[in-house]
Amino acid sequence: MSECPHISSITLSAPSYNQTVHREECTQCFDDQDGSEGIDVCLKCFNAGCTRLHAALHADKAGSQHALAVNIKRKRKPIPESKRDSGEPPMKKLAIREEASEAEKYDFETRVRCYACQEGGKLLENSDKIQPIVQAVLASMSSAQQSEVKAWEEEITSCQHVSSLEQVAPFKLEPSGLATCSKCDLKQNLWLCLTCGALGCGRQQFGGIGGNGHALSHSDETGHGVAVKLGTVEPEGTADIYCYTCNDARLDPHLAKHLGNFGIEVSEQTKTEKSMTELQVEQNLKFDFAMTREDGKELEPLFGPGLTGLRNLGNSCYMASVLQSLFALPDFANRYYESADAQSHAFLCTSTDPSTCLECQMIKIGDGLLSGRYSVPRAPETDDAQFSTPAPSEAAETRKDPQLAFQQGIKPIMFKTLIGKNHEEFKTMRQQDADEFLKHLFETLERSVKSAGEDVGVSGFKFGLENRLQCLECKGVRYRTEEQDALSIPVPTKELEKSMDVDGKEGKVEYEAVKIEDCLSILTGEQELEYKCPNCKKDVKAIQSTKFATYPDTLAIHARRFKLVGWVPQKVDVPITIDNETLSLDAFKGEGKLESEIDLPEIKDDPTSPNLPEFNAAAMAQLEGMGFPTIRCQKALLATGNSDAEAAMNWLFGHMEDPGIQHA
Repeated sequence: MSECPHISSITLSAPSYNQTVHREECTQCFDDQDGSEGIDVCLKCFNAGCTRLHAALHADKAGSQHALAVNIKRKRKPIPESKRDSGEPPMKKLAIREEASEAEKYDFETRVRCYACQEGGKLLENSDKIQPIVQAVLASMSSAQQSEVKAWEEEITSCQHVSSLEQVAPFKLEPSGLATCSKCDLKQNLWLCLTCGALGCGRQQFGGIGGNGHALSHSDETGHGVAVKLGTVEPEGTADIYCYTCNDARLDPHLAKHLGNFGIEVSEQTKTEKSMTELQVEQNLKFDFAMTREDGKELEPLFGPGLTGLRNLGNSCYMASVLQSLFALPDFANRYYESADAQSHAFLCTSTDPSTCLECQMIKIGDGLLSGRYSVPRAPETDDAQFSTPAPSEAAETRKDPQLAFQQGIKPIMFKTLIGKNHEEFKTMRQQDADEFLKHLFETLERSVKSAGEDVGVSGFKFGLENRLQCLECKGVRYRTEEQDALSIPVPTKELEKSMDVDGKEGKVEYEAVKIEDCLSILTGEQELEYKCPNCKKDVKAIQSTKFATYPDTLAIHARRFKLVGWVPQKVDVPITIDNETLSLDAFKGEGKLESEIDLPEIKDDPTSPNLPEFNAAAMAQLEGMGFPTIRCQKALLATGNSDAEAAMNWLFGHMEDPGIQHA
């Protein structure tokens, strides 16, 4: 091959530690480094593109400085049999097994190509200028890993023992004193006491790095509670911090100052070991759901268009259920997969990083779930593969063959990172509520609209709820219509019996099944409440009801399966049945204001008035997430000074038996 003239004209540099490197999968589809063609990573900005389309498209749109890319293909090495003793005790919080490094688990094949030399990319010979950049890309933490680690780190906070840390008089720790544990000869998994500078090994990590617990014993003997794990210190001033007093991982915002007390310059440190967060991510992602039915029989794998699974991201059940449901609907399938706009967006998108473009990521999800390209049996070289992969001509056909492995599925990490950005809950790795996520997704999609009248697939869910209030003395009425995109229904609970476990002890509580029509009847039924009538100018009795003002094309229902247990709301497993294939809502339709009815005057701070104050958004989201209707949340916030969710929640619990409180 001849020398490429663009190597000398393009300025390249290795990615920094915190720079986003998309080296696992294409940013605009789910083609990845494990596929037969691998993916191309731009050596200028480290965007990843598939060899089918998106790599060449990126080079064309980004310009000549982005012409060089490295193609990465990864193949699983043979997996040795586990040597872990089955008699070992179960792993605990800090006893996390460290998996082998990526280089130990996989073989990588890299080829550099130039998209400026020829259409489709011309393969280049090894270059002394390019190879160091390629190796830096392979050694970097991928964008997926960065997102997972960052999400887990959102769970870690500081504590009073870190913030009020008192250290001994400053002195310099020599490098020789940081090489091994002060009480044994271990050279890894070392923790430095931030109070006195003593160095001790951590606790044993089953199947991975050893430890004799000398850092813990030092803390027990001296009362020094805070330690930092050497090898995880980064130049930016972050590292693994553990508070033995709290017995939990912590953040130290003043780590540079605390390490400086011992003559350790943070800016000169290099990360050499996996952090506990990275190890926790590895363990969490190893969990897989049992592919069995309630009767114990194994599920039969399905393959083909519209039959693609979503892989577990550690806490992503809520997201997977919402996305699978939405993209099974014609409106969403057309909007983000089949339409001309969806097909042309990649060519027209102006974002320099497709991973940050919501439209790109929604179309990527649509293509991933509906194309069938990723709905194929798991390849034999991937983790947990049991059976061979059929020929490509067969792979796209739908079949039920129990002798085939389950599909690998797609990992919507980029989508999860983007949709959770700047959201207090969805940016973390905590378990979440599917109804809350649906609302957040709809709101985010609607905020992304750039032109008036643009439909982002949400319009078919919208409907009106008619709230009617009538004073029983003057007969005045007030109507208010709220636009909704999901219906929250109350679910009555009636215990049948408690099942017994094998030891004869009480087990799971069984509940009587409830018809969905009964839930709707409770929601739309009339409720009497106390009301200060602006017309009568006194406290009176009033009747309040909620009915449908308009119907949606698709009705999303949130079942409020909550029960107070010791004044704490807990979800209960109440079966909800739909007897007929068609659910009629005619009985729950409002009639609107009649000509003979007289309007009640509007008053300030009346929860039934359309002229409402601005409510605490965070508190409203938290209360509604617990299943309380919007108007009841507003009442509670008004009654408690519109301050915070906890005060409003306590007010709600204290007024559960008030007339009308069970209904908006």
